[in-house]
Amino acid sequence: MKIALIGATGFVGAALLQEALARGHQVSALVRHPERLPVHAHLLPVQADAYQADSIAAAVAGHAAVISAFNPGWGDAEIRARFLQGSQAIIAGTKAAGVKRLLVVGGAGSLYVAPGLQLIDTPHFPAQYKEGAEGARQLLNLLGDERDLDWTFLSPPALLQPGERSGHYRVGGDQLLMDGEQPAAISVADLAVALIDELETPQHPGRRFTVAA
Repeated sequence: MKIALIGATGFVGAALLQEALARGHQVSALVRHPERLPVHAHLLPVQADAYQADSIAAAVAGHAAVISAFNPGWGDAEIRARFLQGSQAIIAGTKAAGVKRLLVVGGAGSLYVAPGLQLIDTPHFPAQYKEGAEGARQLLNLLGDERDLDWTFLSPPALLQPGERSGHYRVGGDQLLMDGEQPAAISVADLAVALIDELETPQHPGRRFTVAA
């Protein structure tokens, strides 16, 4: 499959790139710094601006799907506003290019821990991640009203960490997955497996899902 990947040099994006290439997909990696990408026969580096819809549209035209692992960076003081600005440009650019399929890696903050209570609204949610998580929650709400794209939103579990690829994971919906009394975890490599599985065999069109080990 010919796919466009946004954020391919980030923590999640790099794992997605590795998984997609390992399965033989043709990947156009949209990045600011193409020199940071590995060299691979099925990888096309594309310099693009995630905050400009026209730049995104030109880069993703002709692809079967767009995968967004976009994140301005947790150290960005304006992460919520910039996350929404970039995400809205990605949505607009994808639509303008005529690409119907959009898969987005979001956050765990919008997962529910009790009826009517999302993780981000609990007292112990880490302050340093709250602004970024709020941006991702607002993006999920925007996608919920989207009628022109075949979208899917993947929320990682509460703990997303480096680790080996097992190829195994369990799937949930809108509720935070647990490991006994503790929030569940997954390796970033297995998160990538789950999203590329969704790309190849769609199970969650027009909705959010989550995964954990």
